Amino acid sequence: MRKLHIAIATNKIDESIEDYSIRLGVRPCSSIAGEYALWRTESLNLSVRQDASCAPGTLRHLGWEESSAEAFTQDVDINGIVWEKFAAQHQADEINEIWPEADYKPG
Repeated sequence: MRKLHIAIATNKIDESIEDYSIRLGVRPCSSIAGEYALWRTESLNLSVRQDASCAPGTLRHLGWEESSAEAFTQDVDINGIVWEKFAAQHQADEINEIWPEADYKPG
């Protein structure tokens, strides 16, 4: 299965979690207080992150969550946008490496 991944920067993580939970009709499957949230729906993988290196409301990167991905990869498209490709477990490993207290396991 292939899902589009969208990663957005924010400076209002709590408000973003509420807003996107309403828009997507589901709460995040993983969240780190004051820093990060991830939603995985049938068609979309969306993350928001408090990220001082990006302007609030801007795209951090795009990508594909693909169950067949053998490794986490990334490249840059012609417009300078970073595209990642990963399986759900690769994303879980990254979340747990950055925030060990998350203990996130994809469903």
